[in-house]
Amino acid sequence: MRFENQVAVVTGSGRGIGHAIAVRLADEGAKVAVVSRNVANAAKTADEINAKIPGGAKAYAVDVADRATVVALCEQILADFGRVDILVNNAGITRDGLSMRMSEGDWDLVIDTNLKGAFNFIQALQRPMIKQRSGRIINISSVSGIIGNAGQANYSASKAGLIGLTKALARELASRNITVNSVAPGFIATDMTNVLGDQVKDAVVKQIPLGKFGEPNDIAAAVVFLASAEAKYITGQCLAVDGGMAM
Repeated sequence: MRFENQVAVVTGSGRGIGHAIAVRLADEGAKVAVVSRNVANAAKTADEINAKIPGGAKAYAVDVADRATVVALCEQILADFGRVDILVNNAGITRDGLSMRMSEGDWDLVIDTNLKGAFNFIQALQRPMIKQRSGRIINISSVSGIIGNAGQANYSASKAGLIGLTKALARELASRNITVNSVAPGFIATDMTNVLGDQVKDAVVKQIPLGKFGEPNDIAAAVVFLASAEAKYITGQCLAVDGGMAM
């Protein structure tokens, strides 16, 4: 119960990696604000947590790229829970395509969701963390933000931007006992990767030294470590959980 009496906000937690993170934090004692663009997905994760831990979670729906609604949502979360100790910025989308054919809309949508969305939540919640002189912020980047990926100029740029954002904020907030770190997943078995064809999956596996895709719980384990007291002297770092792809 490492997170007893703590409150965590997890964006993009309606499914996949975010779902695994929300459930793991709740299992270890945190009250969880389950945030998703889709209200049904958010409710499903919150209901799963509440079935095991009554009152352990509450569902919220928001477009993370919309600053005004994010600010209003964060005010509601603070009113509902009284505080926020952990923020996990996991919400993300892809709109893949070669750069020469990529539309401005696809570029803006990915950057606004993956990068601006994280900044919106950080800006809305860092002041309460500063006042309580404690907090953990964890941004979910990607191996694509470290080594790049053809056909993902927008996604790679957004995830690389999260690493830079992490480092800048770690310097800004360290004096207030707030750590800021990022986790860079490799290829994880989720709905996003399940749509890949077998030929593509086989080609990807050949690039992974451990020879297999990761699981959502592999990322959740890294996140809960960085959110815990054991990681109190770690900030500004990017932890790659990628089977060795980016080493």
